[in-house]
Amino acid sequence: MTSIFTVSDMTCGHCEKTVRAALEEALPGAAVTIDLSARKVTVEGDREKAEEAIREAGYTPQAA
Repeated sequence: MTSIFTVSDMTCGHCEKTVRAALEEALPGAAVTIDLSARKVTVEGDREKAEEAIREAGYTPQAA
């Protein structure tokens, strides 16, 4: 399952790395694509786990 989130408070490269690391830890082996300029995160796998991982990393995901 592919999930797309808008993460408005992801504003820099450090934010991107933090979100990517959180998703890779929560969903090992899942494909993660981040478009920092659009503030979009696309991830394969469990939507709830992905959303929770982004929140636990300190960001506010919204379903896109």
